[in-house]
Amino acid sequence: MTSLPSQPPSSAPAHSAATPAAPAPTVDAARLRAIAHVALDMDGTIYKGGTLFDCTLPFLQRLRTLGIGYTFLTNNPSKSTADYLAHLRKMGLSASADQLYTSAQATIDHLRAAHPTARRLFVLGTPSMLSQFRDAGFEFTVDSADDEPDAVVVGFDTTLTYARLCRAAWWISRGKLYLATNPDRVCPTDQPTVLVDCGALCALLQTATGRAPDITLGKPDPTMLSGILAHHRLQPHQCAMVGDRVYTDIMMAHRAGALGVLVLTGEATAQDAAVAPQPPHLVLPSLAEFGDLLAAAQSSAAASPR
Repeated sequence: MTSLPSQPPSSAPAHSAATPAAPAPTVDAARLRAIAHVALDMDGTIYKGGTLFDCTLPFLQRLRTLGIGYTFLTNNPSKSTADYLAHLRKMGLSASADQLYTSAQATIDHLRAAHPTARRLFVLGTPSMLSQFRDAGFEFTVDSADDEPDAVVVGFDTTLTYARLCRAAWWISRGKLYLATNPDRVCPTDQPTVLVDCGALCALLQTATGRAPDITLGKPDPTMLSGILAHHRLQPHQCAMVGDRVYTDIMMAHRAGALGVLVLTGEATAQDAAVAPQPPHLVLPSLAEFGDLLAAAQSSAAASPR
């Protein structure tokens, strides 16, 4: 999840006039030609709130023309795949379930791969999030000390009740496998409130139980990308991660071995990129410029003498 940008949606650079222009790309054409799939952060990268950036649809069309696949990523597990696809359709973007990957899906994939016998879960999550786990074949335990789960999953739960929070703490204190869907402390909002997110709930639970999650999924955990790579049978160097946050999107790209592309249409500035311990491989004003670079790399290969 990313903060809402203050600029109007546009394919033009989204940073203010006081922000220095993005540095010149330093990635060679061979690295760009290897890109077969692009993982795209959502809010701040392809849209702001409920409005697509002007460059988004042309960029996606260009990827299709170049034969490059793409997947939308989000750390927010509170909505199901169907809910997110409906949200995208309202903005004029048609996508399939295969083109969307949430931190809830990453958690499901991790459970299946690393803990295949953990089928009964106690979950702090919205009904929409729970529907994804149910569709994946998981069962849910009720709020009772007699209904023992195999694992506890904590997500961004906007329907949280105190009793269920206490029950989660009980099972965590009893040593049950404990997973968090995402590390975000708050969910960005333009409303006069603070939306307490999964990371903050886990901090509360750690204070109560002395335990942090055994694993926290979502960006920057590389599982978010490794699931996509496995699904499409790709190697890390064939994937680009494009987002507007250095400490989630770009950090995950480095951890997964993918190309990290920062766009300045959301939270991060060029200055943020310049001082990052692991800077982006590319810093660009928007998706439009990344599309230009990918097209130019393929064109240069076609024009090279054989």
